[in-house]
Amino acid sequence: MNKKWLLGLLTAAIMLVLAACGGGDKAEDKESASGGSSEDDKTIVVGASNTPHAVILEQAKPILKEQGYDLQIETFQDYVLPNTALEEGDLDANYFQHIPYLELQEKEQGYDFANAGAIHLEPMAVYSKKYKSLKDLPKGATIILSNSVAEHGRVLMLLEKEGLIKIKDGIDKTQASLEDIAENPKGLKFDYDYEPALLPQIYNNEEGDAVVINSNYAIDAGISPTKDSVAIESTDSPYANLIVTRTGDENSEKIKALVEVLKSKEVQDFITKEWNGAVVPVTE
Repeated sequence: MNKKWLLGLLTAAIMLVLAACGGGDKAEDKESASGGSSEDDKTIVVGASNTPHAVILEQAKPILKEQGYDLQIETFQDYVLPNTALEEGDLDANYFQHIPYLELQEKEQGYDFANAGAIHLEPMAVYSKKYKSLKDLPKGATIILSNSVAEHGRVLMLLEKEGLIKIKDGIDKTQASLEDIAENPKGLKFDYDYEPALLPQIYNNEEGDAVVINSNYAIDAGISPTKDSVAIESTDSPYANLIVTRTGDENSEKIKALVEVLKSKEVQDFITKEWNGAVVPVTE
């Protein structure tokens, strides 16, 4: 066999293999640039607290199914892991937090997240097994709240509205800390060494004089924010719960579809009927 002919044949074979490999890379690059496969674009993975977030998402699931989307719900028991999972790409979105908490997390953790839409408000409430009204609290009473610093401004705003304290002037009250209390005529004490999920148990154990509990944890424990509380946040609160995504993903078709369904009359009517004011839909 002619050596030149054999060399040419070998070279042609190598070029053919390289061309095939190069074509595969381009195809993969194209798929990556488009945000994944079409199947991925029709799957929406959302991390959420059990109640009411996951319950609300379950109502959205069949509606999204009719639109060709497969909604997958991952539940979490804390306020840290849903953002970690979103940052790492394990979720398309999460649904558990409000703007003040989101902004604090972005500042402390360096997250690059986006608010895709406000869905509902869970009015924060104060509970007491010992007193029927906050006005009945004695001097030096202990109020128990969570160790989530992002929630402290919210608690203080509620207590200020109830006339128990006064927050310093000239600060963003949503970011207020216990050090920002300017007036505390009853000398109230604050105990904040507890995870949010433990507060319903602390309330049932009659610890402290009053306990401030987020509605999702109260509802999970069978406690009614509207019936069992001695004070409850008004519906003009800035603490509406959001659909949060990585920046840029809030404009994707599937996230837009998710938010649109969650804001639909069907889902909003469900929220109103299911929780009778303990969870309030955002109607903006």
